[in-house]
Amino acid sequence: MIKAVIINGSNSRNSRVTAIHDKVENSLKVQGIAVHTNYVHELPAEDLITANFASEAIITENKQVEEADIIVILTPIYKASYSGILKTYLDLLPQKALQGKIILPIAVGGSIGHLLALEFALKPILAVLGATNIAHSVYIVDKQIIRLEDGSFAIEEEAINRLDVELKQLQKNVLVN
Repeated sequence: MIKAVIINGSNSRNSRVTAIHDKVENSLKVQGIAVHTNYVHELPAEDLITANFASEAIITENKQVEEADIIVILTPIYKASYSGILKTYLDLLPQKALQGKIILPIAVGGSIGHLLALEFALKPILAVLGATNIAHSVYIVDKQIIRLEDGSFAIEEEAINRLDVELKQLQKNVLVN
């Protein structure tokens, strides 16, 4: 069975990034892909801040990454870069942890002006971690994700379409590799 890990670099489960996370997770499951989620903000803060490689929680999450075929990286964009929470976890991955994996970077940001944060900030770190098969990034402007009165979210069709194209391509890429 194909395995995927979603590394969610948001600081809350109640953010627009969560709306995208849910869409990604559901899409992967519909394709028959087993999905594990790493909500980085729920890992022990002290282990992240002190780079505790011996932490059981970090070891467990790193094992999930090791066993995965697909890694989806989700992040909000703050100050023209991916989240610091995400960076603390990426620093705890083994040097070549992403080697042989298909990586899909997805970001949610406040303006189209931060679109290149994925290309110039996140992708170089992924490459250092051994990623050579990085899918086309998906950048979604946060105004394309509408918070509804009941607390749920609606995603604009244009953003869904771009996301769906990359999600469908993931499984094809795994089968080819």
